[in-house]
Amino acid sequence: MNVLIEENAAHPGLPALLTAYHLATEAEKGAAVTGPAGLPAARRAEAEDPVTVFAADTVLLATVPETGRAAGCLVLKAGAVPEVKRVWVEPEARGRGLAGALMGEALRRAAAAGAASVRLTVWEWRQGPLALYRKLGFEPAASWDDRPGLLCLEKPLAPGDRIEHLTPEAVRAHAPGGLAALLVEAVEDGASVGFLAPPDPAEAAAWWARAAVTRDVWAAFGPDGAVSGAVTLLRTDTANGRHRGEIARLLVHRAARGRALGRRLLAAAEAHAAATGLTLLVLDTQTDSPAERLYRGAGWIPAGTIPEYAADPEGTLRATTLYYKLLAA
Repeated sequence: MNVLIEENAAHPGLPALLTAYHLATEAEKGAAVTGPAGLPAARRAEAEDPVTVFAADTVLLATVPETGRAAGCLVLKAGAVPEVKRVWVEPEARGRGLAGALMGEALRRAAAAGAASVRLTVWEWRQGPLALYRKLGFEPAASWDDRPGLLCLEKPLAPGDRIEHLTPEAVRAHAPGGLAALLVEAVEDGASVGFLAPPDPAEAAAWWARAAVTRDVWAAFGPDGAVSGAVTLLRTDTANGRHRGEIARLLVHRAARGRALGRRLLAAAEAHAAATGLTLLVLDTQTDSPAERLYRGAGWIPAGTIPEYAADPEGTLRATTLYYKLLAA
């Protein structure tokens, strides 16, 4: 099934999820409490103000599209060895892959940040979560928490993709090689990104050389140093549109797919846009393309669909859906 994963410590559904997690944990330990007021102060603070408590950490929410409700959560604690905490899925949503999706995203983010491993603790009686962690490759580790019944597990990580905001000089340097190859591959795979088939590598390189002057460009580099993805941000240069930017050419190499790289590239561009004063972003993508799920999951809002907007690489006119996202001021 489809599961939407988002990072949002301010999500309105998070306090209830954290409260449910702590109430269940207290009950399993034999110290059942009747409500949030009976939780230990530190646990109660998490549910009351997760934005403050987890300010340095990554808070992930899992949403089932058909309900639109956040039904699971996970906290990835920052540190030299990131630690997975507060993994919780509502009982009625279990068995649908939410915990696995949350764990997968947490592991991808930790690897992308350069972590050599990820650790977690789990109560020995939680056989379901324990089976999931073992399936994901977590192994027993030297204890860092000696509470009775608490197991300490750790998983080594392979190096992740590195995302870099390229200077114009760097864009031009990569244009005839990795960036052009990335664009050519996208067109060959059927992406509607401004080119018709068969794509000309020289034209693709020339497009990137022009982008070096007109756009912000981010590139992802795999462990071998090869370009594995890219995205661009085009700013509006009119006096009445300087608050607005456009996301375009979000591309991920086929060999790098499944690592949440598209979401990370998009997040990098969004963060830079917000940090540099933009308050609105727009984009368009071919209607019913796989990219739509990515944008919707990242909080983008569809504004409408235009029929026969652009030709696909084979020359067939296709509809395009327009999206926008308001950025925090």
